[in-house]
Amino acid sequence: MIIKFQKQKDQEHKIQRILAKESEESAQKIAEETGFPYLNLAFKPIQKSALEIVPEEKAKQSGIAVISQRGDALTVVAQNPENTITKGVLEELKGRFRNVNIFIVSQYGLRRAWAIYLQKTGSKISGEIDISKETFEHFHQTITNIKILKEKIDEMSSGQDVSVVLELILASAVTLNASDIHIEPEQHAIQLRMRIDGIMYDVSKFDSHAYRLILSRIKLLSNMKLNVHGTSQDGRFAIAFQDNEIQVRTSVLPGEFGENIVMRLLNPKSLLSLEDLGLNPDLLSLVDKELTRPNGMIVVCGPTGSGKTTTLYAFLQKLKTPAVKIITIEDPVEYRLEGISQTQVSPDEGYTFATGLRSILRQDPDIILVGEIRDLETVDIALQAALTGHLVFSTLHANDAAGTIPRMMDLGASSSTIGPAVNMSISQRLLRRVCQDCRTSRKIKPDELLKLKNELTITDKAAKNLHYFQKMVKVLTLDMAISVPSGCEQCNGTGYKGRIALYEIMLVDYDLEKFLVDVNPSVTEIKEFARNRGMITLKQDGFLKVLEGITTIEEVEKTTD
Repeated sequence: MIIKFQKQKDQEHKIQRILAKESEESAQKIAEETGFPYLNLAFKPIQKSALEIVPEEKAKQSGIAVISQRGDALTVVAQNPENTITKGVLEELKGRFRNVNIFIVSQYGLRRAWAIYLQKTGSKISGEIDISKETFEHFHQTITNIKILKEKIDEMSSGQDVSVVLELILASAVTLNASDIHIEPEQHAIQLRMRIDGIMYDVSKFDSHAYRLILSRIKLLSNMKLNVHGTSQDGRFAIAFQDNEIQVRTSVLPGEFGENIVMRLLNPKSLLSLEDLGLNPDLLSLVDKELTRPNGMIVVCGPTGSGKTTTLYAFLQKLKTPAVKIITIEDPVEYRLEGISQTQVSPDEGYTFATGLRSILRQDPDIILVGEIRDLETVDIALQAALTGHLVFSTLHANDAAGTIPRMMDLGASSSTIGPAVNMSISQRLLRRVCQDCRTSRKIKPDELLKLKNELTITDKAAKNLHYFQKMVKVLTLDMAISVPSGCEQCNGTGYKGRIALYEIMLVDYDLEKFLVDVNPSVTEIKEFARNRGMITLKQDGFLKVLEGITTIEEVEKTTD
């Protein structure tokens, strides 16, 4: 009987998942027909205080919900904004608030929002921490480095409510531009660390009692199971402050002395335009030209945390217009981009990169972003899409730009298909900038000059279209000055603050296509062929940034060797 009941229960869950998926697809179709942007409320925190702007009965009658408020700006969701009753309520809201952003949601999503009216505890549902403008500005002015943060946490942690301490940690992480927060149980204490500019810093230590409170609070916010400790869990929540909302992706992993917590901060303001990525003028001109092509594939490779998503999103924002249909499939969706249809893989429900990409092609897109190519099925569909009139962006695990083609072949793709389909392969890394508050300069040493000259020596044929490259090489003399990191409170004593990307871009033209088919070359041979035709390597791009005074020789070698 129990087994039978369990099967019935599983079947009901399966049916519910299918109905939910169909409901989301229906909402996407309505969004396309009406011109309103679509929103999946499964991935969006909801402010209970914002819901109360429209009373429950009125919200249900008009088929809407107000899910967030930032000052005089509202985010409103509706099943059908063209409905007469719905229109009336929306017009009423527009009369009361300066900015009313309207999104189409599914019936399931709207019911989820309405269900929150029934919750009577607290002013906010789990899923969001709201930091007041005054609190954030106070932290922004006072927490200027890791040392001050440590002192502040030590001062506040005794006798303070856990929510206050967590608010301090999160607000300070945002202020210090940390990408990740780590809470790591050790034998005698709990270590709090932050990753800033790619470097881990010890911040403070907690006792086991404070840790348990913080763990429970984070699990509650991230919609995790509080009573599960022996397996990993993933979730997310939001930090709301001023006119910004930062998504926090949470991972909890069991360890020897307790559960390790990692929170990744995804700040929409960290997204950059194409011009701000750090591409030197030669490379920016090349990328600009390739983005105007109506079809083909652009592949970006690099290790985790090298800025691949930022680069791809910059491409999407450059190309986003009302005349272009853009759809993404990601794992997970990290940043919400207005005017772009974004979907997220769900392997448990059979929605993988391959199946999702196949479905996307039936949606008549002009541009497709595939979060990652992992298998033969995905690479085959992506290549075919690139060959049949779509512009496709994706990422791939490879060490350098030249390695992307052999990597695709390792997955099973044919070189005769890769050559015509791939327009450009990009490899990138992030390296630290010299702190502008404490930087000094000195004349270059003879051995350093020789090192730069050797690396930046290229053939006349390769230099033909590299005008900026040639201009910068001319400054290579013993009289030139290079930046020196010193160390101050603003950069936590490291001499470096902020990061910039290095790029290696390989253009796949007719000659390279022919070379791939005729020779079946190795990675080294492809790289040599591309360099002889003007490809700037990661190290060369780094040394150009040394000549600009942005970074140091040591930082470039550490990042690229």
